[in-house]
Amino acid sequence: MGKLRKAARGKHRWVGLTVDESIKNRQELEEIIGQIDALRGKSKLFDFVDGHAIIRIPLQSYSSAKSILEAGCDGLVSQTSSGKIRLVRERMGIKVSRKKR
Repeated sequence: MGKLRKAARGKHRWVGLTVDESIKNRQELEEIIGQIDALRGKSKLFDFVDGHAIIRIPLQSYSSAKSILEAGCDGLVSQTSSGKIRLVRERMGIKVSRKKR
């Protein structure tokens, strides 16, 4: 099976979050994200480093998720968002090490 073309993959937004100190690992954060109605089953956690996280949200649910996360929900607060993950990483100060093949 071939790779999906860009248009068929769907549009999404990247959201940078500040995560509460009580959330220690990636699994806890994924459980919390799964409990938020606007994000359940639709979003995906990409980065979680030093109290900052980046999630991908489909464009259809972005407006409802944005209003919830800006107000703060379960220790998660939205800091920035963009259509490009590179820009969110720069704004949040997250450095990603690339895997060498």
